[in-house]
Amino acid sequence: MAGEDVFDVVVIGAGPVGENVAGRVVRGGLTAAVVEERLAGGECAYYACVPSKALLRPVELAADVGRMPGLELRGPIDAPAVLARRDKTVSHLDDRGQVSWIEGLPATFVRGRGRLAGPLHVEVTAPDGIRSLRARHAVVIATGSDPLVPGVPGLLEARPWTNREATSVQQVPKRLVVIGGGPVGCEMSQALHSLGAHETTVLVRGDRLLTRTEPFAGGLLAASLQESGIDVRFGRSTTEVRRPVPDGPVTVRTDDGATVEADEILVATGRRPAVRELGLDTVGLPADRPIEVDADMRATGVPWLYAVGDVNGRNLLTHMGKYQARVCGDVIVARATGTPDDRPDLRDTADDQGAPQVIFTDPQICAVGRTESQARADGFNVRAVEYDMGEVTGAYLRGEHYTGRAKMVVDEDRRVLVGVTFAGPGVVDLLHSATIAVVGEVPLDRLWHAVPAFPTVSEIWLRLLEEYGL
Repeated sequence: MAGEDVFDVVVIGAGPVGENVAGRVVRGGLTAAVVEERLAGGECAYYACVPSKALLRPVELAADVGRMPGLELRGPIDAPAVLARRDKTVSHLDDRGQVSWIEGLPATFVRGRGRLAGPLHVEVTAPDGIRSLRARHAVVIATGSDPLVPGVPGLLEARPWTNREATSVQQVPKRLVVIGGGPVGCEMSQALHSLGAHETTVLVRGDRLLTRTEPFAGGLLAASLQESGIDVRFGRSTTEVRRPVPDGPVTVRTDDGATVEADEILVATGRRPAVRELGLDTVGLPADRPIEVDADMRATGVPWLYAVGDVNGRNLLTHMGKYQARVCGDVIVARATGTPDDRPDLRDTADDQGAPQVIFTDPQICAVGRTESQARADGFNVRAVEYDMGEVTGAYLRGEHYTGRAKMVVDEDRRVLVGVTFAGPGVVDLLHSATIAVVGEVPLDRLWHAVPAFPTVSEIWLRLLEEYGL
């Protein structure tokens, strides 16, 4: 074992969350080491957010063209060209640029598998042996999450795809079975179907897609998928998977006795925090559960340990992990330098108010805050208002047959929004205004005076408020 290296902060995990922690602590005058076993930049940059959106953007453009009279999409989407651009967006799975960015902070990048080995002590298993790191002030866990593969008989042996294989695909299968009706299942089934998976079947255990959103959102998306030729089957649980020949066809049996044969199977049934083999038991924490943290991202009962992003289980979204990282990094700097650590910006409040999320399908699904059912369950005195987005002039001008819907959930006692959902083409650009309204708790009487430009889709705000009675 090499000698012990000492830093103010040691970060385990070099995804966007870990990178943000390192950037904040270095900006505050501290030294940092960042440990990563895989690719610097993390899951989001190479196998999730970035490549999936690169695959979905042509789908969105093709749909927009199809809605506009006078334009014509000549032939199918050029799959090889789309995949080539996807490869470019992920730097061809080469992380040298990200490593250089980390080193330019400046921070020390350490390649290897990091694990806790006692208080403020991290051991890194590297290609050239074991390296010992010591933190003066804090160790930060930012290892993200891993795809969850359910224990269906034969599924693991069939070598199913997860988001990693789906987003890095080089040869699109002609036949694809997708298990799961959440964001990953919906996005990737639509992307791969448009790129050549002409026989795409989506198996959904429940009765609708996107169960954490307003019901109309999943309904609009299901109609769009089915109209494009995707076979969406609700109320179907997978009971058995068989793939007798390696790289041969896969057969999926469902609980109604039906079977589906495909070339590949994609499992999109959720994720679990990547906490295993991190040595959490060496500091008195459970080794197989999300790391419980306070609003300052400090692990409960371990004052020098912090956990940010997916590993703390608060919110499995990249932008929320980066937000937590900014809070965490600034808290560590404050405590290390003896400055006040109780400012409002040094506590995570956004997760409790409801994180913004986008599903980049056609139609796009955007939401922030609580759904109506969530708000009622949380004890709010709620009134909900919906409006057909196709009735807004700005939406109509985007093309024929614009289909969409918007909903706002109002806390009647305070007359502020606690949730907003948009479903429709191009609605992603409406989300941040909704986020500001929800997080800023803008009174409806004040929001009424935020005049939307005409003719834009943002006029939906005026229509919702009019429907409410303002």
